[in-house]
Amino acid sequence: MKKLGILVALLSVGAIIIFSNKIYYPSLPIDSITQKEAIRKINTSSNDLVELSKDHNATWYITAISTMGIQKVDADIQQLMENEGWVFLEKEGSGLFFEKNEERTIITTEMWTKQYVLIQVPAPIKQ
Repeated sequence: MKKLGILVALLSVGAIIIFSNKIYYPSLPIDSITQKEAIRKINTSSNDLVELSKDHNATWYITAISTMGIQKVDADIQQLMENEGWVFLEKEGSGLFFEKNEERTIITTEMWTKQYVLIQVPAPIKQ
C-alpha cells in the first residue's frame, strides 16, 4: 500500500510539472523560447499578432485562431505587411506572397495547435 501511495505522489508531481510548464504542447521551431513563454505572451497581449522571437533569419509571431479561422490570420498578416509597404500578391498553401520594389517574399504560417498559428516573416522585412 505504501508503494502505491509513493507511485500516486510521483505521478501527481509529474502531472503538475507537465501542465505548469506547458510541456504537453508541441515543440516550437524556435529555440529561443519555450512553449510556456509563447502561451504566456499570447495570453497577456492585447494584439492579434504577438512577436515571439527575432533573429538574423526571421521574426516569428504567434496568433490565436478566432471564429473567423485562418482568414483572420491571413488578413492580419496582410495588414502587417502593408504597414511595411509590401503588396499582397497571392496565397498558395501556407505561404502568402508579397512584393515591394520588384522584390518578392513569402510569409509562411504553421498550425502549432488547434488554437494557435505560428507566422515566420523573413528578416529583411521587419527590422
